[in-house]
Amino acid sequence: MLDVRKVVDQLDAVKEGLGKRGFSDVALLDRMTQVAASRRASITELESARKQLNDASAAMAKIADKKSPEFQAKRDELRSLGDAIKELETKATSFDAELEQILLAVPNVPHASVPVGADESANPVVRVVGDKPTYGFAPKDHVDLGLGLGIVDFDRAVKISGARFSVLRGAGAKLERALIQFMLDTHSNEHGYEEVWTPVLVKDSALRGTGQLPKFEKDLFRIAENEELANEPDAEPRKLYLVPTAEVSVTNLHADEIFEPGQLPVTYTAYTACFRSEAGSYGRDTRGLIRQHQFDKVELVRFCAPDDGEAELEKLTSHAESILKKLGLHYRVIHLCTGDMGFASQKTYDLEVWLPGQDAFREISSCSWFGDFQARRLKTRYRADAKAKPQLVHTLNGSGLAVGRTLVAILEQYQQADGSVAVPEALRPYLGGLAVIAPKR
Repeated sequence: MLDVRKVVDQLDAVKEGLGKRGFSDVALLDRMTQVAASRRASITELESARKQLNDASAAMAKIADKKSPEFQAKRDELRSLGDAIKELETKATSFDAELEQILLAVPNVPHASVPVGADESANPVVRVVGDKPTYGFAPKDHVDLGLGLGIVDFDRAVKISGARFSVLRGAGAKLERALIQFMLDTHSNEHGYEEVWTPVLVKDSALRGTGQLPKFEKDLFRIAENEELANEPDAEPRKLYLVPTAEVSVTNLHADEIFEPGQLPVTYTAYTACFRSEAGSYGRDTRGLIRQHQFDKVELVRFCAPDDGEAELEKLTSHAESILKKLGLHYRVIHLCTGDMGFASQKTYDLEVWLPGQDAFREISSCSWFGDFQARRLKTRYRADAKAKPQLVHTLNGSGLAVGRTLVAILEQYQQADGSVAVPEALRPYLGGLAVIAPKR
C-alpha cells in the first residue's frame, strides 16, 4: 500500500501518477487526506488528555486527606479524563481502520520510467529475441498437436473437474515435470536463488500482504473453513485460499521481519500449482492450455534495498529470459504501460512467446518491481547498518516461467510435418535422452 504521509504531502503528484494508470477515484484520495488530518488531531487531543490524567493523578497523590472535598474532586476529574481517553482511543482506532481500508483500494503509483498509455496497445517492444520459425506446412496449434500425440486429454479432465482443467498423459506429463525441474535447476544452480517448497493453502492475511486481497477476491478459490481445523490445539480464526501464484507464499516468508545489514538481496525460486477462477475472462482462451483454473508455475522472488530496485528488475527479467533462450524459443520483451500494469506493480516487463498456431505472441512471464508497496503491507524491513533505523525493503517477482505455456510454446514452435514434436536439447537430459515426441502408431 501507499505511504499515507506521501499521499498527504504530495497529493497532486500522487493524483497525477495514479491518473496515468486510469485510477479516477479522486474523491477517495481526498477522503484519505481528511481522515489522516482527523487522525492527527485526535492523536494530539489524546496525548493532551493523557498528560492531564498523569498531572491530575500526581496532584491527587499529594493530597494527604483522602476524605477531603479536594481529593474527591480530583478523583472525579480522573474518572472524567479516563472516560474521555477511552472515547479518543476509539476514535483514533476508527480513523486507523478507515485509512487502511482506503489504502487497500488504491493501486501503486507508476515509476517515472513507465510509458504512459491506456491499454496494451500502448506497450512498447523492448527487444525481440530469436527468429520466428518457418514451416513448409500449415502449423497446428497445441490442442491439435497434443491430441494427435495422445499427450493431452481434455474430455476426462472435464469429467473429473469441469471446464478449464486438463490431464497430461505419457510424454506430456513427463515434459511438464521435466520443465519444472529444468527451471528450478537453472534458477538455483546458475542464478543463485534458494529453492523453497511452500504451502498452496494460505491465509487471507498473506494474500492481503501481496495485494491480491481485497482487490481480486473474485479471482481466488477460497476453501471453506474446516471444523476439524478449528479444534486443533493452536487453532486460530482463518480463511484459507488456494494460491494464485507462489509469489504469495514466498513473499510472505518475511512478513513482520527485519533483514540485517549485508543480507540483501535475498532471492527465492519455488514451484507450485496455481489456482485462479479467471473471473470475467469467460469467452477468452477457452481452447486448450492457455487459461486454466489450475496450472503449474516456477516463481522468482527478490527482496532488495530501495536503491537497487530498478537494477534488480533488469536482473530478474534476464533470469526469466534465460529459460526461453536455453529452450531456443522465439520471444519478445514488452514494457507495460501505465494502463496495463498490475495493481501492486510500479514497473513491469512482460515476456511474450511466439505461438505459430495462433500466429501471435502470448504472455509467458510477467516480471514486476513493487517498490515498498507490498513491504508496507507485510511490514518487511531492513537495516542498512547495525545502528540504522529499519526501513521498508523493495520486493520483486516474476514467473520463471509459466510451465504450461512453455509446454505450449515447445509443441507449437518445435512441431514437424508428420505431427511429431522435437524436444529442445536442454530438456533431453530430463527426459532420458528423448529427442522426438511422436504420434502413437
